Amino acid sequence: MKSLLIGNAALARGFWEGGVGVVSSYPGTPSTEITEFLSEYRDIYTEWAPNEKVACEVAFGASLGGKRAVCAMKHVGLNVAADPLFTLSYTGVNAGLVICVADDPAMHSSQNEQDSRHYAIAAKLPMLEPADSAEAHAFAKASFDLSEKFDTPVLMRMVTRIAHSQSIVEMGERADVPTKEYIKNPPKYIMMPGYAKLKHPVVEARTAALAEYAESCPFNRVEDGADHSLGIITSGTCYQYVKEVFGDSIPVLKLGMVNPLPPQMIRDFAAGVERLVVVEELDGIIETFCQTLGLKVEGKNLFSPIGEYSQRTVAAAFGRELPAFVAPAADLPGRPPMMCAGCPHRGLFYTLAKKKITVIGDIGCYTLGAQQPLNAVDSVLCMGASVSGVHGFNKARGAEAEKKSVAVIGDSTFMHSGVTGLIDIAYNQSNSTVIILDNSITGMTGHQQNPTTGLDIHGDPAGKIDLEALCHAVGIRRVAVVDPYDLAACEKVITEELAAEEPSVIISRRPCVLLKTVRKNPPMKIDPEKCRGCKACMQLGCPAISFREKKAVIDDTLCVGCGVCAQKCAFGAILE
Repeated sequence: MKSLLIGNAALARGFWEGGVGVVSSYPGTPSTEITEFLSEYRDIYTEWAPNEKVACEVAFGASLGGKRAVCAMKHVGLNVAADPLFTLSYTGVNAGLVICVADDPAMHSSQNEQDSRHYAIAAKLPMLEPADSAEAHAFAKASFDLSEKFDTPVLMRMVTRIAHSQSIVEMGERADVPTKEYIKNPPKYIMMPGYAKLKHPVVEARTAALAEYAESCPFNRVEDGADHSLGIITSGTCYQYVKEVFGDSIPVLKLGMVNPLPPQMIRDFAAGVERLVVVEELDGIIETFCQTLGLKVEGKNLFSPIGEYSQRTVAAAFGRELPAFVAPAADLPGRPPMMCAGCPHRGLFYTLAKKKITVIGDIGCYTLGAQQPLNAVDSVLCMGASVSGVHGFNKARGAEAEKKSVAVIGDSTFMHSGVTGLIDIAYNQSNSTVIILDNSITGMTGHQQNPTTGLDIHGDPAGKIDLEALCHAVGIRRVAVVDPYDLAACEKVITEELAAEEPSVIISRRPCVLLKTVRKNPPMKIDPEKCRGCKACMQLGCPAISFREKKAVIDDTLCVGCGVCAQKCAFGAILE
């Protein structure tokens, strides 16, 4: 059966057909849908883990127990999972284990650009990189056999364009893969120094064997062309751009296994062309490898290590005309992301900005508090860094800073990696104030459950973490809960907790307004006779409010009737 699938759905289907039994992941764009699609196959176990490190360790445990396993994450999530990843290279696997990592060139929804092929090289693990949905499906199915054949975890590199673009996939049936026997084997699985020293030579031998396998594996292929004045080595989404610009006119070495690379295959390809060019996002990894082989090669002299490529990028680099099917570049106005109308975070951020508080921010919807007109966030680093960061900030600047600074973190991010920062505050005692924005969901990645929601990945009842009890348990005595729609209450509790002479936590609790379970109120209305055009309501940055003909206007197709704007109007012009 053929179907039109995005790359992430194709990966999920391929893993299911390949016999996966256990899936553990943490959501992160552009990887989230891999696990969401896998969760639809109810004959396998699927979960959201608190973070990527935990997910990777769960997948290892499942592999150890004899079930084929998968975990998926975005590129910055692989940083979190790096601890188990490197040692997994030494232990190897029992049943097949695949770790999917989705890079985000151009940072569509990320805080940095990162080329995860560096991890494959550093950890000495095989990495596959599909170039469309059909390859994503095929590579996923084959990855378990590759993992078990070479006794290694396999990395699967996706990028945003392949993860979210569609192509035709020929779907098959699920393989009947029995659970492998678990046999106690301390030298293989216990990585204390005596055993680990014995495993490093095994890893090196495996890398050599994988490089030999890469020479004739089904993931790499040469596509010949009539014009041998130019030959291109490429992989992943760049392969599509190269083929769209050149068609079948030139030879192309298309690499699906991007680590380890096939030295002889590359030498043979280079020998048959006059000019050798590597087209790859982001870093010049394949180009550097070609240089170590003594080949004359071009790459980053023509292409930037920054951002995504396109047909335009490739055509411009070689001085060629764009294909006729490529649409002209559109000159569109910028549309920066913003908090939704009725977002529960808005009132809290407005209050922080009003009081001129230094806000150490975190990763999630609340990052948007940095946007105008709120301009309420001072820094955003990585998941959980707000809590640790405010502690360090206050230790550096002293008591005066403690009275004018807070950390802001979401409920899911707090469970991901904020708890340990709060433990540090409680243990090392800075009078820091941490605000947990509890919107009852993992918001920015598309409404995934997390340990605070009481529901699992399928929406079924699950264990529910009590945030107040958790904060008390780690040593925080002062824990206050506030409704962020109540501006006066927000200001009162923030003032009180900043004045306290001990660490404190404020839980700003109201569900995300986009949740289906959240009842919306009728939209607010403007009385034009009372409106004085003072623009106080515009200070909230709500997309439902605009200003026309010197009067505020509310878009009733966007407004959810949260009432925050009415609290800002001194003239009573905003009505229910």
